[in-house]
Amino acid sequence: MTAPDQDRQGLVDELVGVAVPGYAILVVQLNNVVATQLGVTDTDVQCLHALDRYGPMTPGALAKRVNLTTGSATRMIDRLVAAGCVRRMPDPDDRRKVVVEPTQEGLDRVRDAYAGLVERTRDDLGDFTDEELRAVLRFVRTAEHSTAAEIHRLQSGTGNQ
Repeated sequence: MTAPDQDRQGLVDELVGVAVPGYAILVVQLNNVVATQLGVTDTDVQCLHALDRYGPMTPGALAKRVNLTTGSATRMIDRLVAAGCVRRMPDPDDRRKVVVEPTQEGLDRVRDAYAGLVERTRDDLGDFTDEELRAVLRFVRTAEHSTAAEIHRLQSGTGNQ
């Protein structure tokens, strides 16, 4: 292996073996702190993020989105309703069903909880060139896709290949 190849391999190893796992652990810890402050669970915070990103959805769709059984999702929705973060509304396409939608209060509380990190991240990215920002964004989107694929692979029973 040539020196440039070794340098590249070292960078990749540090990124996937140290930096990304370390960042992921801190994000999990931050989500736990936010959930505690909101009086809900970590998964409940994921639910609010999903509703904010994808809009109102049925309890079944929400359960799939945050990797819960429908029974667990019902309990999660009950907690979030009690916390004032979501509400159940009639499904506009089928009035026999309900959709879960975030309340403005719930979205505001989550956004407020993450506002410090958002501001710090904007500051951190301030010195990046446009090219570097595009590379970071490309990496995050690719990693998001790969992570979703790995979740699917592990859940489908083909986990140890």
